[in-house]
Amino acid sequence: MDKDSIRVALTRVPHPTLGADVVTAGAVSKIAYCDGYASIRVAGGGLHDDHRRGLMQQVSAAVRLHAQQAMEALADVHVEITEDEPELKSPVKGPSPSAPVQQAKPPNPLPNVRHVIAVGAGKGGVGKSTIAVNLAVGLARRGHAVGLMDGDIYGPSLPTMLGLGAMETIVRGKMIEPFFVHGVKAMTIGKLVDSERPLIWRGPMAHGAFKQLVEQTNWGELDYLVIDLPPGTGDVALTMAQVLRLTGAVVVCTPQRVAQDDAVRAVRMFQQLSIEVLGIVENMSYFVGDDGREYDLFGRGGAQMMAQRLGLPFLGAVPINMALRERSDSGEPVGNFTDGSDRNRPLAESLERLVSNLEGQVALAALRTGQATPTLTIR
Repeated sequence: MDKDSIRVALTRVPHPTLGADVVTAGAVSKIAYCDGYASIRVAGGGLHDDHRRGLMQQVSAAVRLHAQQAMEALADVHVEITEDEPELKSPVKGPSPSAPVQQAKPPNPLPNVRHVIAVGAGKGGVGKSTIAVNLAVGLARRGHAVGLMDGDIYGPSLPTMLGLGAMETIVRGKMIEPFFVHGVKAMTIGKLVDSERPLIWRGPMAHGAFKQLVEQTNWGELDYLVIDLPPGTGDVALTMAQVLRLTGAVVVCTPQRVAQDDAVRAVRMFQQLSIEVLGIVENMSYFVGDDGREYDLFGRGGAQMMAQRLGLPFLGAVPINMALRERSDSGEPVGNFTDGSDRNRPLAESLERLVSNLEGQVALAALRTGQATPTLTIR
């Protein structure tokens, strides 16, 4: 990886107004690379703010993808959009014989999946996997065909939370058959490696593991594929944005300020990757004791106020109780919905609201992107 190879990688980035890539348009005025640090300066004179932000994101993504393909560790990419005019100042009327060939958008690896939903968080320990599992189970209980992928390749928790321990992995040809449990098709790296083996992945290895889970699992036709991401803003989220066409992302946060700070970073990451944030979930909003009393352990409502401040939908507040912890450890999430006891009612009702709100936000996102199709209901 060097300046010349980065320049070639940038020929995949189209200029917003000139009908050519940024290199052919003469917009790239500086490329520097040393010891994992890349710096690119692009002339953006005359561009609107939206074009500038989009151009910055695409340039950064192209350099990071190039680093992954070159199997080199990339510490940081700095992209500067200046007020200078590019050398090519008028739009290209037609293709130039000397212009580099633009790469076509990668084909959709999951053409039979209607909606791909990522569930992420800025930090660990906020119950992101708990929310992902219960969203998938809740959607399946409403008649949807649902898949659940454990994208947390560093610390997969689905084998425990879904009770997959005794199940054997089945491989047919080059395809892995997902596990069908609790009405959901599920796949996790935790069933492909030794349960006690530490998963120490470099960037390219994480990229390959995530792609294998996506492309070599026999998902079939799905209405929803829920992806449980690792915490933070690292390689896996970038790979996901490059490989998949997402409907949107759900960000999980607990009420306290320290969790909100990291959740905001997760929101900004998804926005920078051009992934719509469908909403915020406040997990562990409060604790319900066996006596039915509610305790605000972390200060209820903090994540809701954060969502309002960021102008994002608030999908709901989910409490925690002893039964939720027990079912997560025993791999029996359906009980979170079906247990009609007084101590479980707040949890069941909050989960049902969460699923309903997500369905609504997905429908709105589909309308905005033109993916919605008319349906006919026969009664």
